[in-house]
Amino acid sequence: MTTSNGVNLSTPIEEIPRVGPQYQKRLKRLGIKTVRDILFHFPHRYEDFSDIIPISEVEEGKTVCIQGKIADIKNIRIFKRSKKVNFPLSPSPRLGRSMTITETLVNDNSGGIRVTWFNQPYLINTFKKGDFVFLVGKMVSKKGRRYLSSPAYEKIPPQFAGALGNGERYDSVHTGRIVPIYPETEGMSSRWLRFIIKPLLTKIKDEIPETLPEEIRKENDLLPIKEAIWQIHFPDTLEKAELSKKRFVFEELFNLALAILREKIKLAKEKAIVIPVNLEVVKKFIQKLPFKLTLDQKKSAWQILKDLEKSRPMNRLLNGDAGSGKTVVATIAVLNAVKAGFQTAFMAPTEILAKQHFKTLNGLLKGFKVKIGLITGKGNFFDSKKIKRKEMVDKTKNGEIDILIGTHALVQEKVEFKKLGLVIIDEQHRFGIEQRAKLCRKQEFLPHLLSMSATPIPRTLALTIYGDLDLSLIKKMPKGRKKIITRIIPPQKRREAYAFIRGEVKNCRQVFVICPRIEPSTKNNGGGQTALLVKREFYSLWAETKAVKEEYKKLKKEIFPDLNVGMLHGKMKTEEKEKALLSFKGRKTDILVSTSVIEVGIDFPNATIMMIEGADKFGLAQLHQFRGRVGRGKYQSYCFLFSDFSSNPRLKAMTQLQDGFELAEKDLKLRGPGDLIGQRQWGIPNFVMASMGNLELVEKTRGAAKEILEKDPELKKYPLLKERLKEFRERIHLE
Repeated sequence: MTTSNGVNLSTPIEEIPRVGPQYQKRLKRLGIKTVRDILFHFPHRYEDFSDIIPISEVEEGKTVCIQGKIADIKNIRIFKRSKKVNFPLSPSPRLGRSMTITETLVNDNSGGIRVTWFNQPYLINTFKKGDFVFLVGKMVSKKGRRYLSSPAYEKIPPQFAGALGNGERYDSVHTGRIVPIYPETEGMSSRWLRFIIKPLLTKIKDEIPETLPEEIRKENDLLPIKEAIWQIHFPDTLEKAELSKKRFVFEELFNLALAILREKIKLAKEKAIVIPVNLEVVKKFIQKLPFKLTLDQKKSAWQILKDLEKSRPMNRLLNGDAGSGKTVVATIAVLNAVKAGFQTAFMAPTEILAKQHFKTLNGLLKGFKVKIGLITGKGNFFDSKKIKRKEMVDKTKNGEIDILIGTHALVQEKVEFKKLGLVIIDEQHRFGIEQRAKLCRKQEFLPHLLSMSATPIPRTLALTIYGDLDLSLIKKMPKGRKKIITRIIPPQKRREAYAFIRGEVKNCRQVFVICPRIEPSTKNNGGGQTALLVKREFYSLWAETKAVKEEYKKLKKEIFPDLNVGMLHGKMKTEEKEKALLSFKGRKTDILVSTSVIEVGIDFPNATIMMIEGADKFGLAQLHQFRGRVGRGKYQSYCFLFSDFSSNPRLKAMTQLQDGFELAEKDLKLRGPGDLIGQRQWGIPNFVMASMGNLELVEKTRGAAKEILEKDPELKKYPLLKERLKEFRERIHLE
């Protein structure tokens, strides 16, 4: 639908009036490509400047909004000697030799006030004597002079002078109202966004289609789209802004629930091969294990085996802490499938982890006559021997390989299975029907799918994000695991911690050191000091961020010159990464300095210390993943959280809680779902993300989605909703 002005929701930003090439680039940095995108780029907070007070009531130090008439305006140029201004912990900039002050006198019926702007000489052409203006700023007092300092401003047409005349009140944009503040990017302010959004919204708001079903909207007391879209950008009251947010939060969660439940319905219609449970083989495997399975492991294994017996594809997530024994449970399912005559594809996120799974499965399935292959970009192995890629592909196609382990290349490369019955993927839950179909191009059925995750998922997120997956939880750790002692290490305790680390290494233990960055930040000033950067009266504090390369040099040359220190990060070549890990595994390296590349799956039982630099830079889920890299052997292990901010609530939670599920719930409260699932990847507004922790709301939107799908699974009666859902799926990358 196009307006009389030639603009509609799908109009590209290149065709929006007053949006030049530079602003187009900046908008695209925020993911804004169309009129719809910019109108649905919602404010993240508001400033209430709706209370316009008489000039005579302005108090010093308070931010106020006034309305008045310019009685006088002039530019004053001040010449000064070059003067050095000292800013703590930052280079000292020199003020220029001259400064322009734009000074005005503004009057209303109650009195007058001086207004001053610094180094904005163009304002003398913006304002003229007799102009009416809104001004928002603070009154300051200096050397006996009182004035409004550098306020935000907006000109008022004379007929809307409000208190100064008898005309109706002017519908302002930047002042004199509740003003929206948007997520911004460099070179693009909220003022500019308001300048673009308001005229667009005025033209198009009445033609934005209502996609939320009427019965759902009324039942949940939600504003209609036309009112909500206006009130969320330019609310009459803060209450109206909240009602608008309520509508859009509900709609986003409703669409998410609808997309996920439709995926579940779609999958239920697909056919899968029935893989019967071979109790004899399963019992034999469990009896051969050198340890006893926990109750959670047994329960999860049985849930998976029973799913394999069904004629619809399994879609299950096996969720548990690092080291809880998920791979063993998955191996039970793999062995059961292989002995029934089916192949398994086992996908890992990295080559390092794929190789680790290859070694683990070879060990666990020794004696069961199972043929296992490994396919990676750097080499292919079958029966522990290196073979050519073509030979590996042929063996898989002919059914000579029972289990093929690899990275995402399993889907992307031309790998064909003769009889694929089961797919297992590690740390990648959004693996959909289309991707499974690629793995079994010539089969009439879809393989069963088992996802594994070492990031414990709170119940709310499990319902919201992974509602199409059945969930198996491993909450209890295997017996014999010692609790990892976790301590926050402030700067004054650093030497003491280093001494303890040296003692552990002398006892033949090993250490991981994690840093937030590979290279030093360009935003830091030399010497690693905290820099105080000054820009337009706003201060931005850049805390020291440890970098792998710097920390490696420091530990190697200054702190532990007598120990073997290694380095690992994502920019290294695969061969270099493998060499670093093999050296650590072979105990040739005592201390391994790394980025978060070791977060998932790395298993070195001899490592007993996890030392995390800049621990406050990480979320709880990630910190817990790091901690899970130690404590995997028989020795007491430790996690040291190095930070200048010892009162950080996340760090305190780490010292108090060991259970990953409790920590995940805490993380959900402290940081919101974005930290657990990757906010940018999902493309959902901040205030909607925050609402995902509201279990009651999640269940309500899920119930509404179920109600609609029960009546109309194909959404034939809701064509606008169906179209909106398609756009929504593309935006959040559900597959």
